[in-house]
Amino acid sequence: MRSKANMKNGMYDLLDWLERERSDHIGLFWKCVFKDSIRNQYVTLQKLHISLLDGSFQFEPNLPEKLEKEETEKRKRKEPSEEENGKGNSVKKKKKKKTRGVGEEDDDEEQAGPSGQATQKKKSKKLCFSSPLKRGEKGNIWTWGIFKNQIPVTCGDKEGFLNRQRLAKGEKCIVVEKQWYTPGEFEKFAGKASCRNWKLSIRCKGTTLGKLIQEGHLKVKSYKRSTKAKKSLLSDRVPTVSAGEGDDDFDEEEQDSSSDRQSSTNTTEEEDDAGEQTEEQSDDREDVHKTVFKVTCGDVAATLHKKRFVSGILGKCIRTEKSWMTPVDFVKEVLCETDVSWKKDITCEGKPLGDLIEKNILSCHSLFCDCRLCAPDSEDLDNQKNDDECWICRSEGKLVECDYCPRSFHQTCHLPHVEDAILEDESLWACTFCVFTKYKESFSSMETTAAALSCNISEHMQQCQYLLLYLYNTDQQQIFATNPTLYLSDQTTVVTTPMWFGRVAEKLQEKQYQTVGDFVSDVHLIFTNCASYNRDNPEFTAMGVTVKEFFDREFENAFKIQEETADS
Repeated sequence: MRSKANMKNGMYDLLDWLERERSDHIGLFWKCVFKDSIRNQYVTLQKLHISLLDGSFQFEPNLPEKLEKEETEKRKRKEPSEEENGKGNSVKKKKKKKTRGVGEEDDDEEQAGPSGQATQKKKSKKLCFSSPLKRGEKGNIWTWGIFKNQIPVTCGDKEGFLNRQRLAKGEKCIVVEKQWYTPGEFEKFAGKASCRNWKLSIRCKGTTLGKLIQEGHLKVKSYKRSTKAKKSLLSDRVPTVSAGEGDDDFDEEEQDSSSDRQSSTNTTEEEDDAGEQTEEQSDDREDVHKTVFKVTCGDVAATLHKKRFVSGILGKCIRTEKSWMTPVDFVKEVLCETDVSWKKDITCEGKPLGDLIEKNILSCHSLFCDCRLCAPDSEDLDNQKNDDECWICRSEGKLVECDYCPRSFHQTCHLPHVEDAILEDESLWACTFCVFTKYKESFSSMETTAAALSCNISEHMQQCQYLLLYLYNTDQQQIFATNPTLYLSDQTTVVTTPMWFGRVAEKLQEKQYQTVGDFVSDVHLIFTNCASYNRDNPEFTAMGVTVKEFFDREFENAFKIQEETADS
C-alpha cells in the first residue's frame, strides 16, 4: 500500500483480526514487536515498551459510537477470502520486518511489517512535533501536538522543558541540560527560592503553571508547595490544609498572604520556622522519587544512581566522566586520602550524603544481604563498570560495553555497527568516543572549513562517525533521530528531501558519502528542513538552531580547523 490512509486502515484491520481470531497469539505478536532489532529503529516502540513496563501507559479513549458502528458494519461486509489474504500478507511482512537488514533503502523501511508500522501509527499522535494550527494561525502552545508530552517553561532567566506525565506522577519533571528537577528544585535553581510557590514563579510563555493546572491543561499529583508557602506566611494561626487545597485560586492566596503579613513579629517568626520545616519535609518527599542525584566531592562533580547504591564499599553507584565507583573509592580518588568519611565528604545539593541515609532516601543494605550488588560474582562486578542503558538512545536491552570507558551501546546504535564477530572475540573493544579521543592528536589540522569539506570521507570516517554519535547524544529528546514523515504527514508539502540522523547513519554505515562535505550537507539539511517546516514555530526552530551550533562547534574541534585562530 502506498496510501498512508489505506495503510493505517489496513493495519488496524489486521490488528482487529488478530485480536478476534488469534487471541492466543497476542503474546507472541508483542514479543516480535519488542525485539531489540525493531525497537532500536523506532523511538515510538521504545517509549511504548518503557511505558508498559513501568505502568505509565494509558489506554486511548474508546472510539465514538458512530465510528464503532461503521467499523462493525465494515467487518460484517468482509468476506472470508479477504481475511485469509490479510492473514497471508501479515505473515510475509512480519517475516520481512524480522529479517530486514540495517542497510536497506528507505522504501523497504516504509513497507515494514505490521509489528512496527501498526504501533507506530497508533502512537504517532503522541510524537507530533508540529503545531496543529495552519500557517498564519496562532494559539496557546500547550495545545499543540509538539508539546503534548512536554512544554517549554521558564523561571527567572532559566529555561527548561516540563514533562507532563512526570508532573502528573509527582516525579522530577523539568529537564535542563540533561538534568532533571522537581518544580521546587527548578525554582531554587533559578534563584527564586524566596517565592516559595513554583505554580506562580514557573511559567510557560508568560502563563503560570498554576493557571494551566486550574484550566486542566496540566495534571499535578503531589506537589503542594503553594500550600506550604501559604502556610508559612500566615501569622495568626496554623491552618489544617486538606490534600486538595494546593489548587486553590491564586489570587485568593496572594490576598491572604498580603493581609497576614500585618500580624505580630513574634508569631510570624514562629510560623516561618514551621514553614521552613514543612518545606524541608516537602523536599524530602520529592527526593524519595529521585533515581539519580547530583553529588560532589571537593571540586569534582558526579551522579549517584539510587538503584546501584548499597553501602560505602559495595555497589558502584557513582558515575564520573571516566568510570563507575563506590562512594569510598570516589572520595579516595578525589581527595587522595586513605582514611575517608564518605558520608560527610560527599555532598548532594550542599548537604552531606549521610542526611539522605538518615531520612531513608538512600538505604544501606544489610550486612547479611546476598543480592547481586552485595555478593556479586565476577560477571556482576564486570557489569558494574558500564552503564545500564545505551549511551545513544537511552534505553536498555542487549548492550555492548566499552572496555575503556563506562559507556554502553546497542549494536546498531553505535557507529560503526558492532558485528556479532566482534562480540565473540575475547579481545578488548573500544567505542568510537574512546578511539577518537586516543587518536585525535594524530589527526592533521585543517587550515579552513572549506579544506575539510573537500576531503575524501574515507580518510576521515572516524571524525564523521564521532560527530554523528555526538549529535545523537546531544539530541536528548530524539527529535531529529527518526524519519519525520512517519509522524508529520504534511511535511513533504514543504520539504522536498526529508533527512534525519538515522538516515545519515545508514549512509555512513553503507559508505555512500564521497566527501566530508556530502556528510555535512545532509546534517545541515536536517536543520534546514526543521526551519522551513516550523517557520511559524520559533520555539521549535530554535531547538534546531541550538543543535546545529553544537555540531558546527564540534566539527571545528574534530577537524582542528585553524581559520578561527588566524582571523583572531
